[in-house]
Amino acid sequence: MVTSAAYDRLTAEGFVEGRVGAGTFVAVGVRPSRTRRAPGGAVRPRAAFRDLAPLGTAPPGPDPTAGGRPPPRPAPGTPVVDFTVGVPDPSLFPLPTWRRLVSAELRSSRLTAGYREPAGHPGLRAAIARHLGLARGLRAGAEDVVVTTGAQQSFDLVGRVLIEPETVVAVEEPGYPPVRRLWESLGARVRGVPVDAEGLVVDALPAAARLVHVTPSHQFPLGTVLSPARRTALLEWADRRGAVLVEDDYDSEFRHADRPLEPLQARDASGRVVYVGSFSKTLLPALRLGFLVAPASLRPALVTARQLTDWHGDPVAQGALARFVDDGLLARHVRKAQKVYAERRSALLAALPAGWEPYPSAAGLHIAARVDDAATVAARAADQGVRLETLDRYCADTPLDGLALGFGPVTAERITAALRAAGPGPGR
Repeated sequence: MVTSAAYDRLTAEGFVEGRVGAGTFVAVGVRPSRTRRAPGGAVRPRAAFRDLAPLGTAPPGPDPTAGGRPPPRPAPGTPVVDFTVGVPDPSLFPLPTWRRLVSAELRSSRLTAGYREPAGHPGLRAAIARHLGLARGLRAGAEDVVVTTGAQQSFDLVGRVLIEPETVVAVEEPGYPPVRRLWESLGARVRGVPVDAEGLVVDALPAAARLVHVTPSHQFPLGTVLSPARRTALLEWADRRGAVLVEDDYDSEFRHADRPLEPLQARDASGRVVYVGSFSKTLLPALRLGFLVAPASLRPALVTARQLTDWHGDPVAQGALARFVDDGLLARHVRKAQKVYAERRSALLAALPAGWEPYPSAAGLHIAARVDDAATVAARAADQGVRLETLDRYCADTPLDGLALGFGPVTAERITAALRAAGPGPGR
């Protein structure tokens, strides 16, 4: 069977020809290619992209886009316990249910010719609006929602619509490196703004900033919550300056203590907040499903930008997710996963070695901790097969000594054993 298919392909591509009664022969005039590599050439990308490597594939050495060191790599063959931040447990994903919903969407009655709406599946937009109203208190209807392929595309659309060369953009310091990299690549002058125990320091925002990226519900990577006073101050600042706030609801679905504060979007009276979320932590990053909730003044431009970028997303996955949300399956999945993650978080906090001081955090799949000489600790842990991330990876301006510990896919038993091997002294 395989041999027959190979001959069929070679014949179709003109490399061989059949002769009746004689067999199959190499076609006349065919010569092997001398190389299968693409030509080099002298064309260069613009400056913003010349020295950048794709995220997750940075070469050894300091990461120029994050301001710190890459995580040490365990020696080949060493069993790895990976505390990488931002990774959910794929074993918790309800695959049989998802397969059933996707199969239903793939039935011929659900598939039509032609392109779909750039803003996304109408049913999913309505489901997201209802879900956000119940779970987060957002004021939004289906017409306010744009479905994206994840938070990063949402940031890209906002940047395409609002950033011109030399536009000043403010981001948290420490903060989320992909956002900084993205907006710098679009020509923005990105400025870091410090974060303290109350979240983003509003008084430190540059007066010229026209766009501010903020993670108020669960600051990345420290986990702090933007205080009510700071929320009010930030909204008032944006109104005075004519700026747009990008409210990144990063990893706040799994809450381990306290009720979340009201989102900035729910308090926005001037239409200056773009709310961004995704299903990467609640479901899987590989699904590439996210959304933004936009004020009316920006919505047409954002939908147009989405169309110009990739026209629309996967209607099958979007339709399946709409049913998943509307049938209450998302809420049920979050409740079940929450119990698992809460156990792992408790195990991690209990197993922290002496001298590792956790930052206060009430949500998410990781915690941050102050750790003296964190780079040395991470290197030593790598020798034991434990992968840790240092906080300076998330600092572009001011180094911060500490670790970010993701516990999503790591069982409680492995967490305890790994931290015992990684850190000096008894557990806390």
